[in-house]
Amino acid sequence: MKPTLRLLTLSLLSALAGLAQAQDKVLNLYSARHYQTDEALYTDFTRQTGIKINRIEGKEDELLERIRNEGARSPADVFITVDAARLAIADQAGVFQPMQAKGVEQRIPAHLRTPTWAAFSTRARVIAYNKAAIKPEQVQTYGDLAHPRLKNQVCMRSGAHPYNLSLGAAIIAHEGLPQAEAWARGLVANFARAPKGGDTDQLRAVAAGECGVTITNTYYLARLMRSTKPEDQKVVAALGIVWPNQATWGTHVNVSGAGIVKTAPNAEAARRFLDYLASDRAQIYFADGNNEWPTAKGVKVDNPALKQLGSFKADTLPIGKLAQHTAEAQKVFDRAGWR
Repeated sequence: MKPTLRLLTLSLLSALAGLAQAQDKVLNLYSARHYQTDEALYTDFTRQTGIKINRIEGKEDELLERIRNEGARSPADVFITVDAARLAIADQAGVFQPMQAKGVEQRIPAHLRTPTWAAFSTRARVIAYNKAAIKPEQVQTYGDLAHPRLKNQVCMRSGAHPYNLSLGAAIIAHEGLPQAEAWARGLVANFARAPKGGDTDQLRAVAAGECGVTITNTYYLARLMRSTKPEDQKVVAALGIVWPNQATWGTHVNVSGAGIVKTAPNAEAARRFLDYLASDRAQIYFADGNNEWPTAKGVKVDNPALKQLGSFKADTLPIGKLAQHTAEAQKVFDRAGWR
């Protein structure tokens, strides 16, 4: 090879190597998590790895539609969102590729991951009741909320919300479709009012005596517990909390999770990001920042609200199986009139 040609070849190879290295220093994250506290999580990842995160935020459906429309040219490397059903929908649409992230495989329990996506935090769906109106022994299970003795006592958010659909899917998986149908109809018969608002609205309604009991995600409750506002502390003081189904399959937990997009231009950076999410540092951010429980093994949590809530028996239904029943749960709720 002539010296000039050799020099040009080396220059080209060097430029390509530099381009590949530059690509490895970028991660394009499509996020449907809308928590300001995640900023610290992403900043720490960049500080630890030198990989810059370009983040696009939006609603789950919008982001998935964008990825599909972008096709092979999509810049998306990782899609992160809340709720097992939403992650399953993305997986069924062919959005994800196999993770092949060793840190995830080693640290995240098998029931909280699939070959293509994993859960990095959990939130439990607990029963909150008005201590002046309801006795805790009346509401020890999800099924208890459908008992006629709670007529006009139940407040709930929409049955179309993924948090409730995932709970319905768990009931179908554990107890069968007929029991889930009966539960949904009994629950609707006990409504104090038509479903409206989010989980925090239900907690405030129970505390005010508008209704006697509700189901809520724990991180909404933990936010109120950690609040310094007198009105929030008044709400907390009026409420009692029950971990449902401790004598059977355990309290239902939903997840926040992520997967690597099939066409990811920065796949190696994406794997490093998922491994980071499974690390102690990131898991503690989930716990301290948004009052969620870590999914990785052996992580110690120092969140005062989570400590105050205490330990509980969590449902270990595989998240992949949970997602299989979500569409069926929606049909059950529709037939019961829970909209």
